[in-house]
Amino acid sequence: MANVRFEGVRKVYDNGQVAVHGASFEIADGELMVLVGPSGCGKSTLLRMVAGLEEINAGTLSIGGRVVNDVAPKDRDIAMVFQNYALYPHMTVAENLAFGLKLRGHDRQEVARRVQAAADMLGLADMLGKLPRAMSGGQRQRVALGRALVREPAVFLLDEPLSNLDAKLRHSVRTDIAQLHRKLGTTMIYVTHDQIEAMTLGQRIVVLNEGVIQQIDTPMALYERPANLFVAGFLGSPAMNTLQGRLRETAAGFELAMADGWRVPLGRPAVPPGAAAREVVVGIRPEHLQPGRGEAAFEATIEGIEPVGNEMFVNLRHGAQPLVMRVPPQALPGLGEGVEVAVASAALHFFDAETGSRL
Repeated sequence: MANVRFEGVRKVYDNGQVAVHGASFEIADGELMVLVGPSGCGKSTLLRMVAGLEEINAGTLSIGGRVVNDVAPKDRDIAMVFQNYALYPHMTVAENLAFGLKLRGHDRQEVARRVQAAADMLGLADMLGKLPRAMSGGQRQRVALGRALVREPAVFLLDEPLSNLDAKLRHSVRTDIAQLHRKLGTTMIYVTHDQIEAMTLGQRIVVLNEGVIQQIDTPMALYERPANLFVAGFLGSPAMNTLQGRLRETAAGFELAMADGWRVPLGRPAVPPGAAAREVVVGIRPEHLQPGRGEAAFEATIEGIEPVGNEMFVNLRHGAQPLVMRVPPQALPGLGEGVEVAVASAALHFFDAETGSRL
């Protein structure tokens, strides 16, 4: 096992595109760190630099205290699981698991021990004689995990390993990966664009956008205290509601006056110093809007209702501002009708309208 440290790591492609702008952070020994962000944000580039598949243009990358900038991939003590299972179709599960070990010259007994241990851990023991074509997508992905597991590496690298699976299998294999990490305690770096995977798997999450690290923290800390508007909008489904305008203090507390003339009463939130003197963006999670009256409430029009079983997403409009409200199943006015919406004042987020940074 080993820690992984990035110090000012930078990647520039031949066409001048900067894929990673001076990344500096550390993944602790035994930690499961998730790199998340939209396509092209640099997350896979960071992972491929750890694997030795991308050249580092500046900065240093260390694994277990050893700088590996110029170390060949085979000598880095890492194992990688790709988006594509890439199993040999003519080989059985056992042969797929053993192939890399045989290439590295391990003796027959050691190969058999590692293959059996991986199969037992991943629930593949009764499938060792099967060919990949006789297995489901989730089972094939477990074989791909097992092929990395038998290496017994210091660091596991997983590059969007669930993106080819359907929703049910994604949940199943995600659980497998979490259990595998708990059993092994090995350092894992997991890349995904899926915020659900990031929030449920990561002990900590690195949020990236356009090659720049936006925030690093635990899943709930990111959700409850996003550093900027990008993080606020990226994590959370449905996304955080954002309303831009100027804060004004009234006898009832504060209200947000928007450019189209509409106002949203906010009650008495903990307003950051100086926020009332500038243009701000107020963030409200969908669950912090609820039908009903209160000191902070406004009238909105229902434009759509999406029941999803144990909850409903209600699409609203207040003036020109679209909003989403998350509520338990209940009777609501019909489409096109008005509803009184109460704001949970204590749960508001305030951001600088110009920079997007949290106030």
